[in-house]
Amino acid sequence: MPKVIADITMSLDGYVTGPGADAEHGLGDAEELHAWVTDRDALDAEILRETTAATGAVVMGKRLFEVIDGPLGWTKDMGYGADQAGAPPFFVVTHHPPRHVRLAEELGLRFTFVGDLASAVERARAAATTGDVVIMGGGDVIGQALHQGLPDELRLHLAPMLLGGGTPLFKPGTRQLYRQREVRPSANAVHLVYERLTGPAR
Repeated sequence: MPKVIADITMSLDGYVTGPGADAEHGLGDAEELHAWVTDRDALDAEILRETTAATGAVVMGKRLFEVIDGPLGWTKDMGYGADQAGAPPFFVVTHHPPRHVRLAEELGLRFTFVGDLASAVERARAAATTGDVVIMGGGDVIGQALHQGLPDELRLHLAPMLLGGGTPLFKPGTRQLYRQREVRPSANAVHLVYERLTGPAR
């Protein structure tokens, strides 16, 4: 069965966007958060290639979908695996599917709209025949996924900045144990991989 991986970039103080994030301003005033993607060094590029190659399906929330599908969103040259061969199916958590999907019409990307997060993850598991399920965001959806114990792994790309506000990743009351599996520092971020423990930590 495919692993479920929560994968997101976070500031040192735990925010995944800055203040003012919306469909037109995806990261608010915190574009530097994703410097590891836009100004990637060799390690950043390797991590992006590895993640894309291992992805069988992607889960995201409605807010993130509206950002990437908007006029300033993904293009044939910029997006999930845009510089790689092929693209995974995407599952969007929403009760209100859009009437038109720009990325489907222009780029042929496959989107399925699902009413709740757990069902979206299960649909993605069924579709991920050759890779893992990646929950890519936004922060609220990944926070819900962590709170519900859905991911098998948590992958954080820790940006060297303090935001002081914005969208927090972690929800109060979520208490879980993880085993650290990888720490890979690049010039732009520290890439961390944690495996969720289902029993007591050792």
